[in-house]
Amino acid sequence: MIYVDIDELSPCLIDNTSGEIVETEVIRIKRRSFLSKYNKNTGWYVDWSELLEENEVYAVVVKGTVAIQGLVAVRPDENMRSSFVTWMVAAPNNNSLVVASKQYNGVGGHLFAIAAQRSYDYGFGCAISGFAANKDLMEHYCDVFEAEPICMLHPYQIFIPEEKGKQIREVYSYEWTDDII
Repeated sequence: MIYVDIDELSPCLIDNTSGEIVETEVIRIKRRSFLSKYNKNTGWYVDWSELLEENEVYAVVVKGTVAIQGLVAVRPDENMRSSFVTWMVAAPNNNSLVVASKQYNGVGGHLFAIAAQRSYDYGFGCAISGFAANKDLMEHYCDVFEAEPICMLHPYQIFIPEEKGKQIREVYSYEWTDDII
């Protein structure tokens, strides 16, 4: 389920209080014990440790920290020739559905860029597919990314073609770390 808003497309995160640009890194998370605190009870919509069984989980963090600003679970989808986003969500402090004033803008775009990068790595040229959480978000992704609403397996199923995925990926300047948590 894709549950992020795209507030702005920026190479880094933007601190909403100071306007400061904050550099980011991407970390792969493989430890169930680490992910166990990211669950429904803590505002993350789903038990993220369970997603490790069939997905790769990545976190957007403030550079030099493990302060997670958003999570994405992806896997290759041979049928759609894309990375399939199983779950994507901003941290509760960056989620406009949870807090009145988000800490950072740019989290949602970063998470889509990770999905595009993994698609590229899987050999699918940056194409992305998944299920938006609701009709409004599906339409939002269609407007912002020119996603295609295909609605075959889910009423809010989207597909972002390779060219659009490349454009998303090119916006971001985060670093992929070799660290694995």
